[in-house]
Amino acid sequence: MSSKKAFRVIKQEIRVLGIDDGKFKPHTKGEVIVVGVVFRGGVSIDGVMHTSIAIDGLDATEKLTEMINGSPHKHQLRLVMLNGVTLAGFNLVDLPRLHANTDLPVIALTHVKPDLDSIRDALKHLPETEERWRIIQNAGEIHQITNRGSKLYMGLAGIGLAEALTVLDLTTVRGSLPEPLRVAHLIASGITDLDRDF
Repeated sequence: MSSKKAFRVIKQEIRVLGIDDGKFKPHTKGEVIVVGVVFRGGVSIDGVMHTSIAIDGLDATEKLTEMINGSPHKHQLRLVMLNGVTLAGFNLVDLPRLHANTDLPVIALTHVKPDLDSIRDALKHLPETEERWRIIQNAGEIHQITNRGSKLYMGLAGIGLAEALTVLDLTTVRGSLPEPLRVAHLIASGITDLDRDF
């Protein structure tokens, strides 16, 4: 895992990019929209960005890197938050690689404890199984934490646990998910709802 990038001071209005994917039909071909929301602490939105990735593909890390590094907000960002390491089915984000590619610490959060045995079994049905499993292992230690009374499971790259918890505390306002992730989920879900068949 990449070395941890220490924050000397974590400011109240730290710029955090929350990323989540839109809705899609599992086991289909195609692409899914991924939305990034730039938040100033847990207070206000500074910007929105987007990209698309293949369902069950292997382009998530590359596409997120391009989205982040190509954004006019990049120079303000201090941290990236993901809703887990899996987007668009089993399109996996390599946390240390995303950290290295963007020079930003990365936090991946999920409400569901990852079941590594079940994940490995599921990956056997997809191409490049070993590469996908390597990315899962590359995520490193899974930390069980409590945020606003709810259990969360967290993977880290480029940031220590104590600093990550401080960022979560600053950015969580409603419920247990930090605002950057909560709002990214709302926007991505809302956009893909517009694409449904009537």
